[in-house]
Amino acid sequence: MHGSGLLSSSPAASRPIAVSVPVLSHSPPSHSAAFPEPPTPAPSPGPFSSGFFHSQVSQSPAPTEDPYSASLANLARDFSAIARSQREALLAALLDACDTSTLSFVLAYVSPLLKKDPFRVLPNEICLRILSHIDDPKALARAAQVSRRWAAVVSDDITWKALCERLHYKKPSSEREYGSTQGQLSPPFVHTPAYADPAAFLLPQNSPNVTTTISVSSPPTSSTPLTAMPISVTSTTTHNGELSMMESTYIPVVSSNIRPRSFRTLFKQRYMVDSAWLTGGLVTARHVTTDQGVVTCLHLTRKYVVVALDNSRIHVFTSDGRLIHTLTGHVMGVWAIMPWDDTLVSGGCDRDVRVWDLKTGRCKMVLHGHTSTVRCLKMSDSRTAISGSRDASLRVWDIETGTCKHVLLGHQASVRCLEVYDDICVSGSYDTTAKVWSISRGVLLHTLAGHFSQIYALAFDGVKIATGSLDTSVRIWSAESGQCLAVLQGHTSLVGQLQMLGDTLVTGSSDGSTRVWDLKRMACVHRLAAHDNSVTTLQFDEHRIVTGGSDGRVKVWNVKTGHHIRDLPCTYEAVWRIAFEDEKVVVLASRQNRTHMEVISFAPRMQDWEL
Repeated sequence: MHGSGLLSSSPAASRPIAVSVPVLSHSPPSHSAAFPEPPTPAPSPGPFSSGFFHSQVSQSPAPTEDPYSASLANLARDFSAIARSQREALLAALLDACDTSTLSFVLAYVSPLLKKDPFRVLPNEICLRILSHIDDPKALARAAQVSRRWAAVVSDDITWKALCERLHYKKPSSEREYGSTQGQLSPPFVHTPAYADPAAFLLPQNSPNVTTTISVSSPPTSSTPLTAMPISVTSTTTHNGELSMMESTYIPVVSSNIRPRSFRTLFKQRYMVDSAWLTGGLVTARHVTTDQGVVTCLHLTRKYVVVALDNSRIHVFTSDGRLIHTLTGHVMGVWAIMPWDDTLVSGGCDRDVRVWDLKTGRCKMVLHGHTSTVRCLKMSDSRTAISGSRDASLRVWDIETGTCKHVLLGHQASVRCLEVYDDICVSGSYDTTAKVWSISRGVLLHTLAGHFSQIYALAFDGVKIATGSLDTSVRIWSAESGQCLAVLQGHTSLVGQLQMLGDTLVTGSSDGSTRVWDLKRMACVHRLAAHDNSVTTLQFDEHRIVTGGSDGRVKVWNVKTGHHIRDLPCTYEAVWRIAFEDEKVVVLASRQNRTHMEVISFAPRMQDWEL
């Protein structure tokens, strides 16, 4: 006989669960009621039996609830209901009762709960103020990877503007500083089909007696980047029956004269250039003359690289190092040149001053007047040139009309150097003096006397004048009063290289050293053991100093710390001239009795720029 019984869960259960299980009884009812026996399994019902599914549910274990969990829940509810002071007292009592191990657990558990993301709770202004104190771009890059909120704050242009100002990364104020061609190849490298026809690479044939042959070193393919295509050029120049050849190799590169759209973009570009100055650099142009010639002058402008030699020739290159003109006309060595936009003024041993059109390579006029070698040249504006000569005179020229406006007399020996600022001209002479002149009036303002030997170099910023002499000293003068402000001593030989920028003066000497001076304190702040022999050329800006010497080495220094950064990977017998700007350096040197010009680019690849 089948019956149904009522089974209760264990006393520890929080609530009973009633289930019906079919059992088979073998005892009297009274005995079963008082002492229930374990249920005896009934025959398995068939698949269509009404008790089949009911039996499956009855055989599953009954869920249980831990009474300790219930007590914790009640304790947490009661703890939340009491006052804050009572909660603190209770916690203090509990912590006092804990051992060291338990307290360590509490510390590990509580510490993450106390951490808050400041950029989520603070206003944007305060977040940006915090980021303004970070001067490591790598730290900012890592901060941008924390979360989307952090990335949004770090991407704000105010942060990168502060960093650019701290590192002296200046945003250009006009398009002129970047050129008119943005992000394009300079002609004739715009059109890819030109590779199929070498004649498409022919340079302008405006210069007289110049023949140029160009060939691509290797045929391009569709996957070959343009910047990896070296092009070989052979230029032949005939002048006065003499044959001169120049062998050139250059890589057409994409112009980097792109105006940054934001301070973040500006910082990225400048940072990549600075990194390349530390370890990178690519020789994008190399020119070798077959004739021997000493480089006398080098000028690097936004549009041109102009080189003068003592063999009467002037070579004109584009800013990326392509030869476009060889200017011939001077009879002997060219010792002074001064470019101004598309105009070039030159002077040399033939005593003439010549005015050239750099677009066409033609000589516009010849100015006669000096009776000896023209040793130095400057321009005060687009039509006024000042020349200094070994005949001890200076002449002020109007290069539009070809007339001499003033003859400045007063020096007793050769005029060696000139500097111009606005309407003021300063000249240095072998007569040991420097003189300050008014260009427009043609009158002498001051004579700076104090050196004991010839003056070879000077610098002038409109307020201060610095002169370097064979007497090994450097003197600082007031341009307004003509008074000597300081005598800077330390060099042991001729001081032939000077450059002044703000309150910083850098000097180079034949003793092989370069010194950095603070003109506020009139003291030497860095002494650089630059070269084994004479320092023949130097240039510096807010970030670095580049020096070249007769030992054939080109070195880069940190202008703020005086630390040596690197030697440029060049091997020369002697370095004559260097000139650099942010993204390239031009080196003129001698190797195996031939004149070499190399253009080293530090510009980042276009695909790496954020535009």
